[in-house]
Amino acid sequence: MTEPKPGLYVEEPVSKSTRMATPVKRIIAFVRTKYQEAVVAEFEEFGLSLILDGYTQSTELDEFIYHEALVHPAMITHERPERVLVVGGGEGATLREVLKHNTVREAVMVDIDGEVVELCKRHLAVIHQGSFSDPRARLVIMDGKDYIEKSESGAFDVIVLDLTDPYSSEVARELYTAEFYRSVYRVLSERGVVVTQAGSSFFYGDVYDWVLNNVKLVFPIVREYSIWVPSFGYACNFIVGSKGRDPAALSIEDVEKAIDSRGLRGKLKLYSGRVHAALMLMPVLRKP
Repeated sequence: MTEPKPGLYVEEPVSKSTRMATPVKRIIAFVRTKYQEAVVAEFEEFGLSLILDGYTQSTELDEFIYHEALVHPAMITHERPERVLVVGGGEGATLREVLKHNTVREAVMVDIDGEVVELCKRHLAVIHQGSFSDPRARLVIMDGKDYIEKSESGAFDVIVLDLTDPYSSEVARELYTAEFYRSVYRVLSERGVVVTQAGSSFFYGDVYDWVLNNVKLVFPIVREYSIWVPSFGYACNFIVGSKGRDPAALSIEDVEKAIDSRGLRGKLKLYSGRVHAALMLMPVLRKP
């Protein structure tokens, strides 16, 4: 077995008993905010990265896998998303993916931690790619739960919940409850769609099932899928709740037509009609 090189590593949990150590070239910024500990670092293998409370959120090398998988299945499921809400997503990459759709007239990003957002604006331009400056984007610094509770009914066509894992931080846990999803349902338009990242069904099956069941208590159509994210060390899970259209009913051709009509062709590294179909067909894994 190869011995690890001497130097600085970020060690983080993959499961309740397994940890992953990632070598660091340099620490760029560190801040302890009112809500969490935030680090911008450069990993030897993954490039620039955002780490919150010891958990890697995004890395320069592979963030497109997570963000395209999070955003586009839900966005394509809605026939014409014009107003979109992003809750969380401090590094601006989820906002970036939403704004790729030419149907979007307004994208509101709500994050509880303004210090983290400013940190990402300053140091992670390679990830947000100027999304905060798009004239269709509006940034709001406040609790996402409070924002949704105060929003008008039917205000948004798609809501993307880009939160820290339900088991990694108390900051986001209330945004995985059935009570919260009822508020989300009210704020969505008639055929609205919500998607949330949901951690790891394989390593944290009990927490994942709690989130999944909460979504099922509220939405008539619920689909789940996952994708491997190398810098996380596991397959990350996502759950879609829809009022109308079923993401699993979309054919490869349906998705490809939407990609063309929304001006997405040439702007995507991962997502396609075949990927959409594969995500919907692949079983969500749990420990035996």
